[in-house]
Amino acid sequence: MYRYDEFDSQLVADRIGQFRRQIAKRLGGELSEDQFKPLRLMNGLYLQLHAYMLRVNVPYGTLSSEQLRVFARIARKYDRGFGHFTTRQNIQFNWIKLEEVADLMEELAAVEVTSIQSSGNCIRNITADQYAGRAKDELVDPRPYCELLRQYSLLHPEFSYLPRKFKIAITGSPNDRAAVALHDIGMRMHVDSNGRPGFEVLVGGGQGRTPMIAQTIREWLDPNDVLAYVEAILRVYNTHGRRDNIHKARIKIIVNQLGIERFRELVETEWRQIRGGPLAVPQAEIDRLEAYFAPPPYRALKHQSLEVQRQAGTDTAFARWLDSNVVEHKMPGYAIVNVSLKPTGRVPGDLDADRMEAVADLADRFSFGELRVTHRQNLVLTDVEQQNLYELWQLLDGLELATPNVGRLTDIVSCPGLDYCSLANARSIPVAQALSRHFVDIDQLALVGDLTLNVSGCMNACGHHHVGNIGILGVLKRGEEYFQLTLGGSSDEHTALGQRLGPALAQPEVPVAIDAIVSTYLEIRRGDERFLETFRRVGIEPFKSAVYGSTDTRAVA
Repeated sequence: MYRYDEFDSQLVADRIGQFRRQIAKRLGGELSEDQFKPLRLMNGLYLQLHAYMLRVNVPYGTLSSEQLRVFARIARKYDRGFGHFTTRQNIQFNWIKLEEVADLMEELAAVEVTSIQSSGNCIRNITADQYAGRAKDELVDPRPYCELLRQYSLLHPEFSYLPRKFKIAITGSPNDRAAVALHDIGMRMHVDSNGRPGFEVLVGGGQGRTPMIAQTIREWLDPNDVLAYVEAILRVYNTHGRRDNIHKARIKIIVNQLGIERFRELVETEWRQIRGGPLAVPQAEIDRLEAYFAPPPYRALKHQSLEVQRQAGTDTAFARWLDSNVVEHKMPGYAIVNVSLKPTGRVPGDLDADRMEAVADLADRFSFGELRVTHRQNLVLTDVEQQNLYELWQLLDGLELATPNVGRLTDIVSCPGLDYCSLANARSIPVAQALSRHFVDIDQLALVGDLTLNVSGCMNACGHHHVGNIGILGVLKRGEEYFQLTLGGSSDEHTALGQRLGPALAQPEVPVAIDAIVSTYLEIRRGDERFLETFRRVGIEPFKSAVYGSTDTRAVA
């Protein structure tokens, strides 16, 4: 697990002290808000509609029970009793007082957590597959490389003020659970013909106003060259990135304007000048970092498939939960358990302090004290013995954290929207809540199967609406909140951007429209086709007709 070394401890302590002095100057009127803004953003502090919000990094989504308990204490002491887990494996506290921020940061630092560089035009929290180190399909655990890049990028003097924010994601599995093609830099682990692991490097992905899917800049990169190659990309971006227009400052715009071939040429030229120098990563350093992520002391257990567990049980509700929320583990006799933060009618990703402490206790009891934060605003217990699954399910159910909907229609991703964010056009949270109340039939959710639904309150796309199988975007129409639907998006290894369905709808019409889309899918799908497979086979017209009227949708079945 990620841990501070002596350099981290001193650096973070110094930075908190510096920020404490900057806050005092802002409170005393020596700094204006415009002068203070870049200083607070580099420390993860936003000024939203009603209060300050602090975004706290959870590096590559890995979290200890001790850290989660501190989050609970922070929620009670400095916030309104809850925290909000985000699509970038962070946690946000939405009701922070400026005069208390430095004290809060010191409490976080005591358990090796920081908000530094969770915002600003710098390299932000580096994300990974939430099942890293545990997934059956994994080739290599990506977290040592995430940690390598975290240490390299923290307050890097050359890249602390990039043209725009910069996001990196890494996966070690062929099944992409880290959405690498939607990042400024994405890395996918491959094994070459000689059995050597290496990274495919993608560049220029992102969402927002101009969503783009990253393109491959290098098919295979030796892991020893990761730092040098990333630095080469950043140098080219720093040189060519625009600082005169915030809407054209992301690396995706530069890659698109230059073309991937020209951008690759510039990066390769830069890389040749620094390859093999001080940025070359010796194997000893990789070994040192891998030791941080040594597996826990597993017991020798017999292999038993989750299907056997499901068939052996007599509790239908437990079987549904196994089907949707539990994943095969690479170790015999263990399982990966997804903890749904999407009970009916609740705010997606929110968790109150009492439940944080309860989940921390469950992590200690059932999962070696380790948790993960997912890209879909849920939590994961990574190492649960299969023989304990039923007991764990009962305890989670008592906490209202066992909704069997992970990967299903009501596992809704939502940004905070206009309830908190000054940039939003519309309130996304009430839409998500209304949909979760509309689709309460567990049997229907199981019948529909895998289907992702994402909601954003504006074009900044913090709710990742572009890549939801169903995406919902809040827009302003004649001064009123309306919602535009897209279909066909995906953030896996076959990343795709959704297609606009038609005119925006008023909020009360959204659940009815989603119902029509789902009903049409169930009517025209073939066999066990997932929603995305059916959509790619028949196209958007049957769903458009179902929502807006006209042709008979059954004609395309």
